[in-house]
Amino acid sequence: METEMKRTRTVTWEDPFEVPKAAAGRSGLDLLKDVFEGRLPPPPITATLGFRGVHVEEGKAVFEGEPGEHLYNPIGSVHGGFAMALLDSAMGCAIHSTLQAGERYTTLELKTNFVRPITVETGRVRCEGVVVHRGATIATAEGKLVADSTGKLLAHGTTTCLIVSPP
Repeated sequence: METEMKRTRTVTWEDPFEVPKAAAGRSGLDLLKDVFEGRLPPPPITATLGFRGVHVEEGKAVFEGEPGEHLYNPIGSVHGGFAMALLDSAMGCAIHSTLQAGERYTTLELKTNFVRPITVETGRVRCEGVVVHRGATIATAEGKLVADSTGKLLAHGTTTCLIVSPP
């Protein structure tokens, strides 16, 4: 099917392996600060989906994004994967910020509740992830995604992550 107005979007990114290489001997918080403050490149997914990390401290991470029409699904709104990616990033980075040098984590479970549709008209969105529990092997976090201009809740979620200690 031909459309009258074709659109294009060009995405560029830096080497995604710079951050893992820089992780050796560093805490999760120190590593994330370097990414959020531009001393290390952000992961390519942030360029692909149009969001970025704006603040990190121990147990908390904040991302902002701009929903664009390139994220639309067939029902005329931004695909839920955009909200899920923001929530997963914020909650995961909140947990990552608690890691000691040599520790790693991986997501075991992710739950998202969609409260309102996201459209281009929603404008900039802000997602905050906060650690709820940090144990030796399991960590949990919760996150909220809100419209920056109105403060209205768009989605919220929880995650459970496995903490892997160095051998």
